[in-house]
Amino acid sequence: MDLALRDIREFLSLLEKEGELKRIREPVDPYLEMSAFAEEALRRGGPALLFEKPHPGHLAKRGVSPDPVAVEVRKPQPRVVPLPPYGARASEVPVAMNLFGSERRIGLALGVSDLEEAAGRVRELLELIKGPGPGGGSLLSKLSLLPKIQELATIAPRLVKSGPVQEVVEEGDEVNLWNYPHIVAWPGDGGAFITLALVITKDPETGQRNAGIYRMQILGPKTTAMHWELHHGGAAHFRKAQKMGKRLEVAAVIGADPVTIYAGSAPLPEGMDEFLFAGYLRRQAVELVRGKTVDLEVPAHGELVLEGYVDPSEELVWEGPFGDHTGFYSLPDLYPVFHVTAITRRRDPIYLSTIVGPPPKEDYFLGHITERLFLPIVQMAIPEVVDYHMPAYGTFQNLIFVAIKKSFPGHAYKVAAGLWGLGQMSLEKVIVVVDDDVNVKDPEEAWWVALSHMDPQRDVKIYPGPLSVLDHSPSELAFGGKMVIDGTRKFPEEGHRRPWPARIRQDARVAELVKRRWQELGLP
Repeated sequence: MDLALRDIREFLSLLEKEGELKRIREPVDPYLEMSAFAEEALRRGGPALLFEKPHPGHLAKRGVSPDPVAVEVRKPQPRVVPLPPYGARASEVPVAMNLFGSERRIGLALGVSDLEEAAGRVRELLELIKGPGPGGGSLLSKLSLLPKIQELATIAPRLVKSGPVQEVVEEGDEVNLWNYPHIVAWPGDGGAFITLALVITKDPETGQRNAGIYRMQILGPKTTAMHWELHHGGAAHFRKAQKMGKRLEVAAVIGADPVTIYAGSAPLPEGMDEFLFAGYLRRQAVELVRGKTVDLEVPAHGELVLEGYVDPSEELVWEGPFGDHTGFYSLPDLYPVFHVTAITRRRDPIYLSTIVGPPPKEDYFLGHITERLFLPIVQMAIPEVVDYHMPAYGTFQNLIFVAIKKSFPGHAYKVAAGLWGLGQMSLEKVIVVVDDDVNVKDPEEAWWVALSHMDPQRDVKIYPGPLSVLDHSPSELAFGGKMVIDGTRKFPEEGHRRPWPARIRQDARVAELVKRRWQELGLP
């Protein structure tokens, strides 16, 4: 792809051209029905979906009354947020879902035929940061990087005077979140949620920008709850604002270009700007426009922006329950209130949404990009890592397989400790370490080898540490046990004095011969 996708519309057009988009022209209800369609499409390996006629109340109109789901809640009982007062009128704002729901669509979004090609771009970026070779390389090698450094300057986010995202500006009494088709994804959800918003804030002390994907529960026509988890950038900005006793300005973007949306979901190193990272991946600067009521910059080619603020002096509100990416409902908890001061949008906006739940869902494919793109960053910090993989059933936080070039006794534990020191990897619950001849992208092979190589008494270590806020298993919120399984071949110094058996493998030349003769012999 020569030019980066400018906005979500160009991405939809590309998906349609490639047979990866299905337009649904019949009415579909944002209450449970859209999410059920999205889940079924993912289960069947189907296309992205564009619901052209969101019709709140359509399920009830057809006599379908979903059974209520009882979700255990903490005491005191959180206040009940009513379902959206949509009425029975169809919305004029179409809803796009499952845009990132396959590896092929992810490749189309990034403009690559293979995710390893995108990972190569990250390696280039790391070379620019550290310089080639030991100690940064020679003067000649540094000079060879000048063209790339100049390219880096051209992809930095660029401020423009205006953009389509501000074709319509709604302020004061015009602000009404219920005018937009927010979805209720699961029967036990506490209400309607915005699920794919790029939430932008600035560090109150340094001015450093953060853009992350955070869910937002609709509380009323001008308010939402802001789900800033403990370990994320938005929560850090909120805590600083709290200490300083000042409001924190917020802009929530629904529908930026696909690479910028991905960048908001990526666990970037602290201090790296998400818009710069997006520009580097898409080889073209992200154009930003200044907000109308907030001193924040937002993607000029977005679809819809909610501008406003969070006041740390205000009482927190109950948010949830919410059907989460763990496959279980995250229970209600206390979060800040986001007050919407303005809605800016295109004249004909497209509403972007996603569902999370029992894996795999669309978030798995977004997480898979991160896995592949961030391997070079992991290898820069821990060079002995050959590859790693987070299987879908591990829901990102529960399980990671790591293949290493083992050099000394206890190497597996050194690598695990290194991974726990890398940003969001600190929340990983179980790390399984194997040798470099194991294909960790095949979980069955990784488990087979690890379980064959490990003695539970000797090779399983339990440590205390931080865990995800969404993990319901630990006795304390966000803190509990973490485990390393050493599935590598053991050295004598690790307590294994017996001979270590060789792995059974077919002779490569014989295997190749059989492949060639397979059809000759009429085998199916």
